[in-house]
Amino acid sequence: MLLTPGDYRYEIRRDGAVIAVEQERYAAGAITGERRTTDGANTHQVDAVLDADNVTRVSVRYNRGLFKRTAVYDADDEILRGSVSAVAGHNEVVVKLGRFREIDADLVLFRALILAHIRARGQFRWTGRVAIIDPNTLVAAALKQNCRRRDDAGLRWAWEARMGDADEIELDSAGRIVRQRDSWGIDKVLVDFVPAAG
Repeated sequence: MLLTPGDYRYEIRRDGAVIAVEQERYAAGAITGERRTTDGANTHQVDAVLDADNVTRVSVRYNRGLFKRTAVYDADDEILRGSVSAVAGHNEVVVKLGRFREIDADLVLFRALILAHIRARGQFRWTGRVAIIDPNTLVAAALKQNCRRRDDAGLRWAWEARMGDADEIELDSAGRIVRQRDSWGIDKVLVDFVPAAG
């Protein structure tokens, strides 16, 4: 396993104030998690199935008040195929996967998994296509992303998710993301980790 199994709790902060909390779990074959704003108005829930540390199926739910949207995606060798359902209807989505079949459903553990793949391959910098599932629309799109190592130990990384957007990522010695700060001033900070039993 590339990530440390257990329960992760991230606080999402803007200007030092907590605006949301992510509760996530990584176990053999699965990533599950929920992001909830501090006022309880918005939730983003994800359940993903992994095979050999690659995402093969992901279910996403978004709730904002009475508005609800759901999506289910399945990955094969080259394609991420799924459907998005909301009050107004049902849409089919097909996205071409990149060479390494990376998928990001907008929780910290998905970025951590991609970065773990890069580190396991011994790469200092990487550019590739990632299937990004938008947390508001739940529609997937293939975006080119790149990252580069910023220190000799491989614990600090610069990540460009989109043109002009730059994240700074800090890892601990176990490879867990302990802090992710984007160019908009949003911090995601690991505040609690409980390792899996056994």
